[in-house]
Amino acid sequence: MSENSQFRFPGATGVGSLPGADTREAAKTATGSFEDFPFLPELPARGPGADMIGRTAGMLVELYARVEPSGWRIGDRPGRDTRRARSWLREDLDALEEFTQDYQGDLKVQAVGPWTLAAALELKNGEAALSDPGACRDLAASLAEGLRQHLDEVRRRVPGARLVLQLDEPSLTAVLRGQVRTASGYRTHRAVDRQIVEAALRDVVGAHGGGPVVVHSCAPDVPFALLRRAGAAAVSFDFALLTERDDEAIGEAVEGGTRLFAGVVPGTDTPLSDPAGSVMGVRTLWRRLGLRPGLLAEAVTVTPACGLAGASPAYARQVLAHCVRAARSLADNPE
Repeated sequence: MSENSQFRFPGATGVGSLPGADTREAAKTATGSFEDFPFLPELPARGPGADMIGRTAGMLVELYARVEPSGWRIGDRPGRDTRRARSWLREDLDALEEFTQDYQGDLKVQAVGPWTLAAALELKNGEAALSDPGACRDLAASLAEGLRQHLDEVRRRVPGARLVLQLDEPSLTAVLRGQVRTASGYRTHRAVDRQIVEAALRDVVGAHGGGPVVVHSCAPDVPFALLRRAGAAAVSFDFALLTERDDEAIGEAVEGGTRLFAGVVPGTDTPLSDPAGSVMGVRTLWRRLGLRPGLLAEAVTVTPACGLAGASPAYARQVLAHCVRAARSLADNPE
């Protein structure tokens, strides 16, 4: 078993984003839905700075970003957009602190990982930071330091929590395959060497000081083996995007002690099946891999397929409650 096997996660949690702009309502939903694995909500509907790129850009140390018509661009000094992103994050932490008084247990916080950030943030010339290896290194170092400070702040506010850091990397596969488009849209940036990708991820994972890190991607072809080597204790993914090509990597991950955060509940409004039906595919995968059914509850955390920013508030609450019931179904009836 790998060193990741020391971490045991509860059976269900959210991915990160929720609909609406009411910070206290979001914190109440995220903490009330999961008694043993709440998360710090993100509310991108508030606008630039509350979106996942702007929120994480606001955490950077000695690097700043501002909003341009084409997206977020690295600048020389903190401006209005940086201040707004940091202000909203403080509001979110204030609300989380209010609803986690005397809380003891796991608590998940999310930030964008170094490669999705490098693919999204522009340099002064308008090209993605991904185009410049030196900028990628600086960005990863700044992010690691910013995450250390952010995690310290959350620990101060919720001292009884074991923090779980989630790095959102939806662009990771595109970075590895050279599929991130240039500013003109006519070409793509060169694929980044897998060892460089892994090393930067390992450095950012290390910002948690040995604490558990989940890497989340709701894109196809999640590189499970690379993420495990980079130190991820868990991998979070959209279960519907798996193919049988992923079987070997998933089997090796489970046997190596890596937790699977299986996104099995749709993230936008749709009629839901019964909870047992939502995890039927997980049970089928388990049988196909020849894994022990009793390992299911130890190895799988149930989540929505991706963030819930595009859902209605009522559906978002329904989905989070559904994840809890689906996880209970896996635990009670693993076969």
